[in-house]
Amino acid sequence: MTYPTSSAEERRPQGLILDFAGVLTADPRPIHRAWCAAQDLAPGAWRATLNDHPEGRRLYAALEIGEIGQAEWNAGTAALLGAHIAPGNLMGRLWSGVPTARRMVALGEAARAAGMRLALLSNSFGLDPYNPYTHAGIWDLFDVHVISELEGVAKPDPAIYQLTLDRLNLSGEECVFVDDHQVNLPPAQALGITTVLAAEEAAAVAELESLLGVSAELAN
Repeated sequence: MTYPTSSAEERRPQGLILDFAGVLTADPRPIHRAWCAAQDLAPGAWRATLNDHPEGRRLYAALEIGEIGQAEWNAGTAALLGAHIAPGNLMGRLWSGVPTARRMVALGEAARAAGMRLALLSNSFGLDPYNPYTHAGIWDLFDVHVISELEGVAKPDPAIYQLTLDRLNLSGEECVFVDDHQVNLPPAQALGITTVLAAEEAAAVAELESLLGVSAELAN
């Protein structure tokens, strides 16, 4: 990436935009597979229900943009998974065991300490009864929170990226965006935002350290 300004400090990005699941958390897939197996479901049942089942896709898309709440989603998705799956706090039961990505959080803390503004840009999977952001302990890291459920629009709709820039009061060229889904990157790039695909935490953190000029140091 080329910056037009002269000093190294001015060339450094001024904003860091982070996705949540798969970026600020560890890869959830092993946890979800283990949960399915413990429920006498096929290991891939969770992802297949959300991604491949037409009603599962409809329910999740509606949850993302706030057309239904998490409790309604829990009930509908539990029924798709199987009659023996209790709906109560289904999302929380699936997600509460997924660890926070400690190195990525440390990177965010270092960026903020260096004077950058931070935004959380997340396609929601509900806020009540289970709030994944407070459970992970990352909410207070951010200056700006753009959660699709609250905005009525989800990635990769370009509008949610522009909304994030507006709330940061920064241009695309001043920001870096990190997401674990390739499909979510092109709309950010179209706004001039530098993008990082978080396929693996250590590699993504190393790339960000180079881009941002900071070091992610874990507390003992």
